[in-house]
Amino acid sequence: MADRYEEGMNKRREILGEEYVDRAEESKTAFDADFQDFITRYAWGEVWERGTLDIRERHLITLAILCALGTREELAMHLKATHNTGVTRDDVREIFHQVAVYAGLPAANAGFSIAKKVFAEDE
Repeated sequence: MADRYEEGMNKRREILGEEYVDRAEESKTAFDADFQDFITRYAWGEVWERGTLDIRERHLITLAILCALGTREELAMHLKATHNTGVTRDDVREIFHQVAVYAGLPAANAGFSIAKKVFAEDE
């Protein structure tokens, strides 16, 4: 079995893209290096690599949770990565409608606002 860090880094690059991960790696400091290692091993290496759900399904769930929690920067980062996971703009719209019902209109409204900005940058 491959090292979880290596698997996680490969998955992270696949989803978020080389440039984003390279920038994140370059900005690591002694203060957050162990936390970045933790994220890579466990979030990307353990959870994203489980295999039961495919990448698109995992990304749909991730987007819904990030929107519901109001994590603006993380949501924007993952919206930029949708072209790597097969998640469409129609999918995102439906996710945010679901968030509105189960997590609240303000969370969904913020999600739509963030998505409009991210998708406009993409055009």
